[in-house]
Amino acid sequence: MNGGLKWKLIAGFILVFVAGIAAGIFLSASFGHNVLFGPGRAHIGDRMRNRLRSELRLSDEQVTKISPVIDKAADQIDSIRTDTARRVREAFAEAHREIAADLTPEQRQKLQEIEERHRRQFHHLRGSRAESTPEQSPAAQ
Repeated sequence: MNGGLKWKLIAGFILVFVAGIAAGIFLSASFGHNVLFGPGRAHIGDRMRNRLRSELRLSDEQVTKISPVIDKAADQIDSIRTDTARRVREAFAEAHREIAADLTPEQRQKLQEIEERHRRQFHHLRGSRAESTPEQSPAAQ
């Protein structure tokens, strides 16, 4: 094998490797949001409707009749998700309040910065404003 062919093969392997990395990053970014936060209410209803239409071979009339049921289920799922997220935030807030009692003022400040960074990341990833409480952060208390 001559030197030119050898370098072309190496370049080809590197190109395929880089393309694989790029594809992995793209797919992670595309699907990562749904894995972390799940699809929105409208998306859940659309997915349910499309899946039932496809798998049950529903007519347009049948889809029209069952759409209110699907929309109601999507609303209930969204409500459950919202309630669960609220309960998780409350559990973290309570844990941070208890932890803050045993921290130095510098550590409390750092805990508050961590909470704020997490809040900003959540708002950014969620794409909307999450519930904010008017009370002061637990770490600052």
